[in-house]
Amino acid sequence: MSTNAPDAGLTSLAWRRLCRDRVGKVSLVVVLLFLALAAASSAGWIARDWSQEVGVSYAPPGFQGPDEAVAARSGESVSAPTAADSAAVDPLADDIAQLRQGLAGATAESRVATLPLGGDKWGRDVLQKAIKGTETSLLVGMAAALLAVALGTLFGAYAGYYGGRVDDFFNWFFSIVTSIPYLLLILAIAAVLNQKGTATVVLILGLTGWTGIFRLVRAEYMKHRAREYVRAADVLGASDARRMFVHILPNASHVVLVQLSLHVVLFIKSEVILSFLGFGVGVETVSWGSMLAEAQTELLLGMWWQLAAATAAMAILVTAFSLLTDALRDALDPRIG
Repeated sequence: MSTNAPDAGLTSLAWRRLCRDRVGKVSLVVVLLFLALAAASSAGWIARDWSQEVGVSYAPPGFQGPDEAVAARSGESVSAPTAADSAAVDPLADDIAQLRQGLAGATAESRVATLPLGGDKWGRDVLQKAIKGTETSLLVGMAAALLAVALGTLFGAYAGYYGGRVDDFFNWFFSIVTSIPYLLLILAIAAVLNQKGTATVVLILGLTGWTGIFRLVRAEYMKHRAREYVRAADVLGASDARRMFVHILPNASHVVLVQLSLHVVLFIKSEVILSFLGFGVGVETVSWGSMLAEAQTELLLGMWWQLAAATAAMAILVTAFSLLTDALRDALDPRIG
Protein backbone atom coordinates (compact mmCIF):
# COMPACT_ATOMS: atom_id res chain seq x y z
CA MET A 1 0.00 0.00 0.00
CA SER A 2 1.53 3.25 -1.13
CA THR A 3 0.78 6.72 0.10
CA ASN A 4 1.46 9.99 -1.65
CA ALA A 5 3.57 12.63 0.08
CA PRO A 6 1.56 15.66 1.10
CA ASP A 7 1.75 18.65 -1.16
CA ALA A 8 4.15 21.32 -0.01
CA GLY A 9 2.54 24.48 1.30
CA LEU A 10 2.90 27.90 -0.22
CA THR A 11 5.60 28.93 2.27
CA SER A 12 7.85 25.93 1.60
CA LEU A 13 7.40 26.23 -2.15
CA ALA A 14 8.27 29.94 -2.01
CA TRP A 15 11.35 29.18 0.08
CA ARG A 16 12.53 26.57 -2.45
CA ARG A 17 12.08 29.01 -5.30
CA LEU A 18 13.95 31.70 -3.39
CA CYS A 19 16.83 29.32 -2.61
CA ARG A 20 17.20 28.60 -6.34
CA ASP A 21 17.65 32.33 -7.01
CA ARG A 22 21.31 33.18 -6.36
CA VAL A 23 20.76 36.94 -6.52
CA GLY A 24 17.85 36.60 -4.13
CA LYS A 25 19.93 34.59 -1.65
CA VAL A 26 22.79 37.11 -1.69
CA SER A 27 20.33 39.98 -1.25
CA LEU A 28 18.69 38.17 1.66
CA VAL A 29 22.08 37.71 3.36
CA VAL A 30 22.90 41.42 2.93
CA VAL A 31 19.52 42.48 4.35
CA LEU A 32 19.93 40.10 7.29
CA LEU A 33 23.38 41.54 7.99
CA PHE A 34 21.95 45.06 8.10
CA LEU A 35 19.15 43.86 10.38
CA ALA A 36 21.74 42.23 12.66
CA LEU A 37 23.71 45.49 12.78
CA ALA A 38 20.56 47.43 13.65
CA ALA A 39 19.61 44.91 16.36
CA ALA A 40 23.11 44.97 17.88
CA SER A 41 23.09 48.77 17.85
CA SER A 42 19.67 48.88 19.49
CA ALA A 43 20.86 46.49 22.21
CA GLY A 44 23.89 48.68 22.87
CA TRP A 45 26.46 46.09 21.81
CA ILE A 46 27.94 48.32 19.10
CA ALA A 47 27.89 52.04 18.24
CA ARG A 48 26.83 52.84 21.79
CA ASP A 49 29.33 55.72 22.02
CA TRP A 50 28.60 57.23 18.61
CA SER A 51 28.13 60.70 20.14
CA GLN A 52 31.53 60.68 21.89
CA GLU A 53 34.12 63.07 20.46
CA VAL A 54 36.94 60.57 20.12
CA GLY A 55 38.92 62.15 17.30
CA VAL A 56 40.15 65.53 16.23
CA SER A 57 37.83 67.72 14.21
CA TYR A 58 37.42 66.31 10.69
CA ALA A 59 39.70 63.37 11.44
CA PRO A 60 40.50 61.69 8.10
CA PRO A 61 39.96 57.99 7.42
CA GLY A 62 42.62 55.62 8.71
CA PHE A 63 43.64 54.43 5.25
CA GLN A 64 44.30 58.04 4.21
CA GLY A 65 46.57 58.78 7.16
CA PRO A 66 46.66 61.84 9.44
CA ASP A 67 46.25 65.25 7.85
CA GLU A 68 48.84 67.71 9.17
CA ALA A 69 46.70 70.71 8.23
CA VAL A 70 43.70 69.32 10.09
CA ALA A 71 45.82 68.48 13.13
CA ALA A 72 47.35 71.96 13.15
CA ARG A 73 43.97 73.60 12.77
CA SER A 74 42.57 71.46 15.60
CA GLY A 75 45.51 72.43 17.83
CA GLU A 76 44.91 76.09 17.12
CA SER A 77 41.23 75.81 17.99
CA VAL A 78 41.92 74.56 21.51
CA SER A 79 44.88 76.84 22.29
CA ALA A 80 44.44 79.55 24.86
CA PRO A 81 45.86 83.10 25.03
CA THR A 82 49.23 83.39 26.73
CA ALA A 83 49.77 84.90 30.12
CA ALA A 84 51.57 87.90 28.61
CA ASP A 85 48.48 88.79 26.60
CA SER A 86 46.18 88.94 29.57
CA ALA A 87 48.44 89.66 32.59
CA ALA A 88 47.81 93.39 32.34
CA VAL A 89 44.09 93.08 32.87
CA ASP A 90 43.77 89.87 34.90
CA PRO A 91 45.91 89.10 37.97
CA LEU A 92 44.94 85.41 37.68
CA ALA A 93 45.99 85.18 34.04
CA ASP A 94 49.05 83.00 34.75
CA ASP A 95 47.05 80.40 36.67
CA ILE A 96 44.21 80.39 34.14
CA ALA A 97 46.62 80.07 31.22
CA GLN A 98 48.38 77.11 32.81
CA LEU A 99 45.04 75.44 33.53
CA ARG A 100 43.84 75.97 29.96
CA GLN A 101 47.09 74.67 28.50
CA GLY A 102 46.85 71.57 30.67
CA LEU A 103 43.27 70.95 29.56
CA ALA A 104 44.17 71.54 25.93
CA GLY A 105 47.09 69.15 26.17
CA ALA A 106 44.93 66.48 27.79
CA THR A 107 42.28 66.93 25.11
CA ALA A 108 44.81 66.69 22.28
CA GLU A 109 46.35 63.57 23.77
CA SER A 110 42.99 61.84 24.27
CA ARG A 111 41.79 62.44 20.71
CA VAL A 112 43.08 60.33 17.86
CA ALA A 113 44.33 61.80 14.59
CA THR A 114 42.52 59.29 12.35
CA LEU A 115 39.40 57.11 12.54
CA PRO A 116 38.45 54.01 10.49
CA LEU A 117 36.05 55.96 8.25
CA GLY A 118 36.94 59.45 9.41
CA GLY A 119 35.32 61.87 11.83
CA ASP A 120 32.87 64.75 11.61
CA LYS A 121 33.23 68.36 12.72
CA TRP A 122 33.07 67.42 16.40
CA GLY A 123 35.36 64.42 16.08
CA ARG A 124 32.65 61.75 16.26
CA ASP A 125 33.34 58.44 14.56
CA VAL A 126 31.62 58.30 11.16
CA LEU A 127 31.60 54.49 11.19
CA GLN A 128 29.68 54.39 14.46
CA LYS A 129 27.31 57.09 13.18
CA ALA A 130 26.63 55.06 10.03
CA ILE A 131 25.84 51.97 12.12
CA LYS A 132 23.55 53.95 14.43
CA GLY A 133 21.96 55.56 11.38
CA THR A 134 21.26 52.06 10.03
CA GLU A 135 19.24 51.35 13.17
CA THR A 136 17.22 54.56 12.83
CA SER A 137 16.57 54.30 9.10
CA LEU A 138 15.63 50.60 9.26
CA LEU A 139 13.34 51.21 12.23
CA VAL A 140 11.56 54.03 10.44
CA GLY A 141 11.34 52.13 7.14
CA MET A 142 10.02 48.88 8.58
CA ALA A 143 7.64 50.40 11.15
CA ALA A 144 6.16 52.81 8.60
CA ALA A 145 5.86 50.01 6.02
CA LEU A 146 4.01 47.79 8.51
CA LEU A 147 1.60 50.62 9.31
CA ALA A 148 1.01 51.44 5.64
CA VAL A 149 0.53 47.76 4.71
CA ALA A 150 -1.92 47.25 7.57
CA LEU A 151 -4.01 50.26 6.53
CA GLY A 152 -3.86 49.47 2.80
CA THR A 153 -4.78 45.82 3.36
CA LEU A 154 -7.66 46.68 5.68
CA PHE A 155 -9.10 49.37 3.41
CA GLY A 156 -8.60 47.25 0.27
CA ALA A 157 -10.20 44.19 1.88
CA TYR A 158 -13.36 46.07 2.84
CA ALA A 159 -13.60 47.92 -0.47
CA GLY A 160 -13.01 44.86 -2.64
CA TYR A 161 -15.14 42.45 -0.60
CA TYR A 162 -18.24 44.55 0.03
CA GLY A 163 -18.24 46.78 -3.05
CA GLY A 164 -21.10 49.24 -3.49
CA ARG A 165 -21.10 52.28 -1.20
CA VAL A 166 -18.22 50.96 0.87
CA ASP A 167 -16.10 50.71 -2.25
CA ASP A 168 -17.22 54.18 -3.37
CA PHE A 169 -16.23 55.70 -0.02
CA PHE A 170 -12.74 54.20 0.00
CA ASN A 171 -12.21 55.11 -3.65
CA TRP A 172 -13.22 58.69 -2.86
CA PHE A 173 -10.75 58.80 0.04
CA PHE A 174 -8.07 57.21 -2.16
CA SER A 175 -8.63 59.85 -4.88
CA ILE A 176 -8.24 62.71 -2.40
CA VAL A 177 -4.96 61.39 -0.97
CA THR A 178 -3.44 60.57 -4.37
CA SER A 179 -4.43 63.93 -5.88
CA ILE A 180 -1.64 65.56 -3.82
CA PRO A 181 1.96 64.83 -4.88
CA TYR A 182 3.48 62.38 -2.42
CA LEU A 183 6.57 64.34 -1.45
CA LEU A 184 4.57 67.56 -1.11
CA LEU A 185 2.03 65.74 1.08
CA ILE A 186 4.56 64.37 3.56
CA LEU A 187 6.41 67.70 3.73
CA ALA A 188 3.15 69.54 4.38
CA ILE A 189 2.14 67.15 7.16
CA ALA A 190 5.61 67.37 8.69
CA ALA A 191 5.47 71.17 8.64
CA VAL A 192 1.99 71.20 10.22
CA LEU A 193 2.95 68.77 13.00
CA ASN A 194 6.20 70.70 13.62
CA GLN A 195 7.50 67.88 15.82
CA LYS A 196 10.70 66.03 15.09
CA GLY A 197 11.22 62.44 16.17
CA THR A 198 11.22 58.86 14.98
CA ALA A 199 7.58 58.25 15.93
CA THR A 200 6.45 61.35 14.04
CA VAL A 201 8.27 60.27 10.87
CA VAL A 202 6.74 56.77 11.13
CA LEU A 203 3.24 58.23 11.43
CA ILE A 204 3.77 60.65 8.54
CA LEU A 205 5.03 57.96 6.17
CA GLY A 206 2.64 55.22 7.31
CA LEU A 207 -0.50 57.35 7.12
CA THR A 208 0.32 58.60 3.61
CA GLY A 209 1.85 55.51 1.99
CA TRP A 210 -1.07 53.04 1.97
CA THR A 211 -2.60 54.07 -1.36
CA GLY A 212 -0.68 51.74 -3.68
CA ILE A 213 -1.29 48.74 -1.42
CA PHE A 214 -4.98 49.58 -1.21
CA ARG A 215 -5.43 49.47 -4.97
CA LEU A 216 -3.73 46.09 -5.38
CA VAL A 217 -5.42 44.42 -2.39
CA ARG A 218 -8.82 45.73 -3.52
CA ALA A 219 -8.30 44.14 -6.94
CA GLU A 220 -7.33 40.80 -5.34
CA TYR A 221 -10.44 40.78 -3.14
CA MET A 222 -12.71 41.63 -6.06
CA LYS A 223 -11.20 38.68 -7.94
CA HIS A 224 -11.45 36.17 -5.08
CA ARG A 225 -14.79 37.05 -3.46
CA ALA A 226 -16.83 35.20 -6.13
CA ARG A 227 -14.70 32.05 -6.27
CA GLU A 228 -15.93 28.63 -5.22
CA TYR A 229 -13.99 28.31 -1.97
CA VAL A 230 -15.40 31.62 -0.69
CA ARG A 231 -18.93 30.56 -1.63
CA ALA A 232 -18.40 27.22 0.09
CA ALA A 233 -17.28 29.03 3.25
CA ASP A 234 -20.44 31.16 3.03
CA VAL A 235 -22.62 28.05 2.76
CA LEU A 236 -20.87 26.56 5.81
CA GLY A 237 -21.77 29.66 7.82
CA ALA A 238 -18.43 31.48 7.92
CA SER A 239 -18.73 35.14 8.83
CA ASP A 240 -17.66 37.96 6.54
CA ALA A 241 -14.57 38.66 8.67
CA ARG A 242 -13.53 35.00 8.52
CA ARG A 243 -13.97 34.86 4.76
CA MET A 244 -12.03 38.10 4.33
CA PHE A 245 -9.05 37.44 6.58
CA VAL A 246 -8.90 33.64 6.91
CA HIS A 247 -9.88 32.45 3.44
CA ILE A 248 -9.08 35.29 1.00
CA LEU A 249 -6.14 37.04 2.66
CA PRO A 250 -3.75 34.02 2.47
CA ASN A 251 -4.38 33.86 -1.28
CA ALA A 252 -3.48 37.57 -1.58
CA SER A 253 -0.50 37.37 0.79
CA HIS A 254 2.04 37.36 -2.03
CA VAL A 255 0.88 40.83 -3.06
CA VAL A 256 1.00 42.10 0.54
CA LEU A 257 4.49 40.74 1.22
CA VAL A 258 5.94 42.16 -1.98
CA GLN A 259 4.40 45.55 -1.26
CA LEU A 260 5.79 45.42 2.27
CA SER A 261 9.36 45.02 1.03
CA LEU A 262 8.84 47.68 -1.64
CA HIS A 263 7.57 50.18 0.91
CA VAL A 264 10.48 49.53 3.27
CA VAL A 265 12.78 50.77 0.51
CA LEU A 266 10.49 53.70 -0.29
CA PHE A 267 10.23 54.81 3.33
CA ILE A 268 13.97 54.52 3.99
CA LYS A 269 14.55 56.93 1.11
CA SER A 270 11.69 59.16 2.29
CA GLU A 271 13.18 59.34 5.81
CA VAL A 272 16.52 60.36 4.33
CA ILE A 273 14.83 63.14 2.36
CA LEU A 274 12.85 64.37 5.39
CA SER A 275 15.91 64.38 7.66
CA PHE A 276 18.02 66.06 4.98
CA LEU A 277 15.43 68.85 4.70
CA GLY A 278 15.17 69.24 8.46
CA PHE A 279 11.74 67.62 8.96
CA GLY A 280 12.92 64.19 10.09
CA VAL A 281 14.44 62.82 13.28
CA GLY A 282 15.55 65.10 16.11
CA VAL A 283 19.04 66.42 16.70
CA GLU A 284 19.66 63.83 19.41
CA THR A 285 19.15 61.01 16.89
CA VAL A 286 21.45 60.17 14.01
CA SER A 287 20.21 58.80 10.70
CA TRP A 288 21.54 58.61 7.18
CA GLY A 289 19.53 61.71 6.31
CA SER A 290 21.01 63.77 9.16
CA MET A 291 24.49 62.58 8.16
CA LEU A 292 23.91 63.78 4.60
CA ALA A 293 22.63 67.12 5.92
CA GLU A 294 25.87 67.59 7.86
CA ALA A 295 27.99 66.40 4.94
CA GLN A 296 26.84 69.12 2.55
CA THR A 297 28.94 71.75 4.36
CA GLU A 298 31.81 69.33 4.97
CA LEU A 299 32.04 68.57 1.26
CA LEU A 300 32.80 72.23 0.53
CA LEU A 301 35.86 71.88 2.79
CA GLY A 302 36.97 68.67 1.07
CA MET A 303 35.81 66.38 3.87
CA TRP A 304 34.04 63.70 1.83
CA TRP A 305 34.05 60.69 4.17
CA GLN A 306 30.75 61.24 6.02
CA LEU A 307 28.93 61.70 2.70
CA ALA A 308 30.56 58.56 1.31
CA ALA A 309 29.74 56.44 4.39
CA ALA A 310 26.04 57.42 4.52
CA THR A 311 25.58 57.13 0.75
CA ALA A 312 27.32 53.74 0.53
CA ALA A 313 25.32 52.27 3.42
CA MET A 314 22.03 53.49 1.97
CA ALA A 315 22.89 52.35 -1.56
CA ILE A 316 23.87 48.84 -0.46
CA LEU A 317 20.75 48.32 1.66
CA VAL A 318 18.31 49.80 -0.87
CA THR A 319 19.82 47.76 -3.72
CA ALA A 320 19.70 44.55 -1.67
CA PHE A 321 16.10 45.20 -0.63
CA SER A 322 15.06 45.93 -4.23
CA LEU A 323 16.67 42.73 -5.54
CA LEU A 324 15.13 40.75 -2.67
CA THR A 325 11.73 42.19 -3.56
CA ASP A 326 12.07 40.94 -7.14
CA ALA A 327 13.07 37.51 -5.87
CA LEU A 328 10.15 37.42 -3.42
CA ARG A 329 7.71 38.40 -6.16
CA ASP A 330 8.89 35.50 -8.31
CA ALA A 331 8.88 33.08 -5.37
CA LEU A 332 5.47 34.00 -3.96
CA ASP A 333 3.48 34.39 -7.16
CA PRO A 334 1.30 31.25 -7.38
CA ARG A 335 1.03 31.59 -11.17
CA ILE A 336 4.74 30.78 -11.53
CA GLY A 337 5.36 27.04 -11.44
